[in-house]
Amino acid sequence: MKKVCFLFWLFIAFACSSNKKSDRELAERIANDQYFPFVKEKAKEVMKAGFNAGEGYREVWIRDYNTFIELAAQVNTKEVLKENLLVFFRMQGDDGNIIDGFTPIEKIGKKETDFAYSKLETRYAAHKNTVETDQESSLVQAVYKYIKLTKDRTILDEKIGEKSVCERLEWAMNFLMSNRFNPQYGLIIGATTADWGDVQPEHGWGVDLDNNTHPAIDIYDNAMFIIALNNMMELLPQTRSKWEKIKNGIAENCRKNLWDEQNKKFIPHLYLEKGSPFSPDFDENQIFYFGGTTVAIEAGLLSKGEVKASLDEMVKRVKLAGAASIGLTLYPPYPEGYFANKIMNPIYSYQNGGDWTWFGGRMVQQLVKYGFVQEAYEQVQPMVKRVKDNNGFYEWYSVDNKPRGSGTFRGEAGVLYTAILMFEEWTVKNN
Repeated sequence: MKKVCFLFWLFIAFACSSNKKSDRELAERIANDQYFPFVKEKAKEVMKAGFNAGEGYREVWIRDYNTFIELAAQVNTKEVLKENLLVFFRMQGDDGNIIDGFTPIEKIGKKETDFAYSKLETRYAAHKNTVETDQESSLVQAVYKYIKLTKDRTILDEKIGEKSVCERLEWAMNFLMSNRFNPQYGLIIGATTADWGDVQPEHGWGVDLDNNTHPAIDIYDNAMFIIALNNMMELLPQTRSKWEKIKNGIAENCRKNLWDEQNKKFIPHLYLEKGSPFSPDFDENQIFYFGGTTVAIEAGLLSKGEVKASLDEMVKRVKLAGAASIGLTLYPPYPEGYFANKIMNPIYSYQNGGDWTWFGGRMVQQLVKYGFVQEAYEQVQPMVKRVKDNNGFYEWYSVDNKPRGSGTFRGEAGVLYTAILMFEEWTVKNN
């Protein structure tokens, strides 16, 4: 028995020694990576040019700002970061809803009508894609990151109209519960879109809720809400007694109603009274949502084993698609013609199977957090390589890895910058 115990502990010691050696070797590879310094400097360069999403967009979008605020903090004062956040609160709707983005009024054409205005902020016009349900959650998360970055909690006491920012944060969360909560399933609803996207399939441009909309529940909106509630309760402990029960219910219902235990994946949509907008013989559950799965991991909805299984599934489907990275929106894509908006056709276009580092980079961040650093490093390589190859950041990439959409896309720059910082922090601890 003593001999068996000795051999067991000898094996454990050997395994630990091997793991430490392998960590040191990985740390050395990361420290000497040929792309990381270029990507970091390029990211700072594009961030100095403004806060709009990219050169193809006039607006400062909250869902984008939430993903590049860490990068923005590297080249801007906290006053600049704070002011951009406060604009969203000044333009908050009368029911507590948060806009998507704001644009300087002088840039709005006379024939453009899809904008809202606020007496509390006269410099800008506001726009909102109402098919999505992530704007409120994105703003809460961005404020949380701002405070973590700057240690400036005074933003919470800023008075906007008759309400303070801390009151407006909770007002935004209340908007979701009052206007986007489905009591039958205990989850947040939105329109039917492709994963995290903001284009519905029914007709036209497809960004506004209307009589043609097929309401549905998906994992992305609900995971974003969970993250926001966790952030808000940490910033405002006095709200925990109300929101913790709600957050726990959302998390439980995500697992109950959206997680497909047999296939170890989230179903694309849980449809409500109008059903699906797609053909009755279309099996939508064959589709794997990369972005929603990533945000669900960030929300703590998956175990470490399920995180690894999700990564393996992503890698498998990237190979099947012939794509370059796990930024792939979804696979397989929706058949051509399933979305009226032509930007979603042909397949592997835009949010219908385009390759978005904006979300792939977030999956890399989560892999580092969950201890899959080797895997994270492998998966980030095609993302940082194409930044160097294209001398910049693009909104998305085609299935054959060609840059598409807006250039100087700050969402991509932001998530890669944060991911690289996480690699560097891990390297310091393991070198």
